[in-house]
This record gives sequence, structure tokens and C-alpha cells, in this order.
Amino acid sequence: MNIKKELFGKLPDGRDAWLYSLSNRQGMQVSITDYGAIVTRIVTPDKNGEMGDVALGFDDISGYIPNEPHFGGIVGRFANRIANGEFTLNGQTYKLAQNDAPNHLHGGNTGFDRMLWQVEMLEEENAVKLIYLSKDGEEGYPGNLQVTVVYTLTDANELKIDYHATTDKATPINLTNHSYFNLSAGKQPDILDHLVTINADRYTETNETLIPTGKLVPVAGTPYDFREPHRIGERINNLEGYGYDLNYELRKGEEKLTFAASALEPESGRTLEVYTTQPGVQLYTGYWLKGNLTGRNSTTYKRYAGFCLETQHYPDSPNQPAFPDAILRPGEEYKHTTIYKFGTQQV
Repeated sequence: MNIKKELFGKLPDGRDAWLYSLSNRQGMQVSITDYGAIVTRIVTPDKNGEMGDVALGFDDISGYIPNEPHFGGIVGRFANRIANGEFTLNGQTYKLAQNDAPNHLHGGNTGFDRMLWQVEMLEEENAVKLIYLSKDGEEGYPGNLQVTVVYTLTDANELKIDYHATTDKATPINLTNHSYFNLSAGKQPDILDHLVTINADRYTETNETLIPTGKLVPVAGTPYDFREPHRIGERINNLEGYGYDLNYELRKGEEKLTFAASALEPESGRTLEVYTTQPGVQLYTGYWLKGNLTGRNSTTYKRYAGFCLETQHYPDSPNQPAFPDAILRPGEEYKHTTIYKFGTQQV
């Protein structure tokens, strides 16, 4: 399979951003830019074989600057929130940007999804490898962190994402892909009719600024229970705050690839299954999309235009000793895999 490389535009500093497009034998296509390691397009068939782009995004690089919703990017050094923009590690307190006041969000003011990565095309694997060195002190984090992310498109219509990192100082790390999905491929303006299932009995309770309290709360009897399929919009008006934006504790042990979540769009019949080695997944339903962004095909992205299933460590893990350990130390390897598998179902 050939990987198509084309110019995607210029960054404000004059550097080129490139777009790498993968395709498989089923006709599925995925495009990734070296700016932010962003997945810009995911083109898959519906139940009638009609192809459509199920990822929110833009036609060229200009739409992704500054990319406030983090469309499609690899967010880090620490995805999600860190309380009050600080953590203590080995007796030293580190101060981070409070870019989601009063908290730190998705790596700070200039996280990994706003950096230019190096790229290697792995044509035999139908994959692209993206490489980034986050230097000691970047955004306030300790350690030189060497990161690689490999996107592979399989003939089973799977977008596989392999994460790897090493460091020379102990540092928090939590990498995820922040794609927004609309499985109708834009035929529906929102995702409220999507049926979602999440493989979780508990979620991390949060305070009013979406920082975990430390409690893991059963989903049973709450609007957060997706153990059986539910429409996203079915109970969303019963929620306080911002629609769905919470982390689920997956039913599994860490580092074992297992089912995390699924989604079905009834009209198109498109399905999405998510598998991961991460301990949690964040369901976010795009509450903060304000209608001020226009994407491909002149689509205006309003509230609930897309949903995210962000595989991850739990929010604020550096400040929560009872949560799974999110500290990478010298001599260790950070290795995780997430698979987004696309399909169809007759409904």
C-alpha cells in the first residue's frame, strides 16, 4: 500500500506541515498531519457502502491553529486535567500552566498537539511513525521525554495507535488521541442519537472543576451507566454541568488489550469499537463546541457535533496516589495501544 504525502499548509513560523494519507483494501482512508500528530480524516463506509468522513476536522492546517477543541491530536505530556496546575514528585513541586483555570489541561498552553513532529513512513506496515522530543522543562514538566506514536491502518478497518516513551527524569505522562467522531459523516448535526456502550462499572467522581475527588462511584442508577447501549441524548438533560465529560474505570487490568467502548449511528449503520491497554476512557460529548468553527464541507461545529472516547490514565493521577501510577521513570518504557475499529450494522 502506498502512503500519500502532500503539503497541508504553512505554520505561522513558516515551516511546512505535511499530510500523510493511508488507505486499505476496503477503501477506508485515514489522514494524519505531522502538526500535532493530528488525525484529520477518517473515511469509512456506511451500511450501503457509501463512504463518509467520520472525524471532525478541517481542509488545511489553518483550521488547526490554535485548535482549541484539540481536534484529532495527540494530547500530552499529560492528557486531561491536573488540579491547580501543580504536582509534587520526589519532594519537588512543579508548577504548570493553569490553562483550564484553575487547572492544567491537555499538556498546557502548547501541548503535544501543537508541536511539529518528525515522521517516518512505514509503507510495508501501512503506517506512519511520529517522533517528538519534549525537552526538560517544557510546559513545566521534568525530564527529556522521547515520544513515538505509530498510526497503522489495517485491512480490518482498524486504526491502531501505538504509544511509546522514555525519559531521563521521573515525569507524569498520559498520552491520548483526541479525535471527535460523528458516525453519520456529517449528515446529522449532532451525535445525540448515537448509541454508546462503555465497559465500566464505575467512574471517577469529580468536583465542579472536573477534578476527581478520589472516589470511584458505581454507574448503576445514574445517567452515566452505559453498560448497556444508550442514546447519548437520552439522559443528557439530567446531567449537571457540561454534558458527558468524565473518566470511566474500565473492567480490566492495565496493560491488557481489552474492549473499552462502542458506538452505533442508527441511520448510517456505522459502528465504532474501542480497545485499549489503558485503565480508563473519557467520554466527552463536545459541550464546549460553540458554533464558531467551520470544518470540511462548510460544516459548522456546534454543541454536541462530535463525541470523544479518549483512552487514558485517570485525570489528576499525579495528585491521586490511589489511582493507577502515571509516573514514568528512567529505565522504564511507557507503552500503550489503542484500536479504533470501524464497521457497519444493519439496524
